[in-house]
Amino acid sequence: MHLDLTPEALLAQLGYTKSEQTLKQINDIIGNTKNFNKFSQHIPSFNDALAVEKGFIAMSNSEDHLKIKCDEDTGADNLSAFTELVKHWADKYKLELKQVDNKNTYYIIGQK
Repeated sequence: MHLDLTPEALLAQLGYTKSEQTLKQINDIIGNTKNFNKFSQHIPSFNDALAVEKGFIAMSNSEDHLKIKCDEDTGADNLSAFTELVKHWADKYKLELKQVDNKNTYYIIGQK
C-alpha cells in the first residue's frame, strides 16, 4: 500500500507544530530532496525505529534536508546499533546520505 505523506502530516509525525515557518521549511526540504516521494512514506516508521536507539529525524536549520541524529547514551552502546539501522535503511531505499564530520548526524540527500 502506498501512502502519500503530506507536508502537514510529516510535520506532525516528526513532532513539529504546523506554522507558516515550519510548513515553508518542510516544503523547501521536500523540494531539495531527490525523489522524496519515493521513500517519504517510510520516514515515520524509521523515526519510530530510531527512537529505540535514542535517534530521531528532524529538519535541519542549516541545510534544506532532513537529518538523522543520535544522542549518545553514555550508559549503553547505542551508537553502533544506530549506525547499522541508518545504513540498512539507506541501502534498502537506495538513499544518499551525507554524514556530518565527527558527529552522529546524517543528512538525507535523496534517492540515488
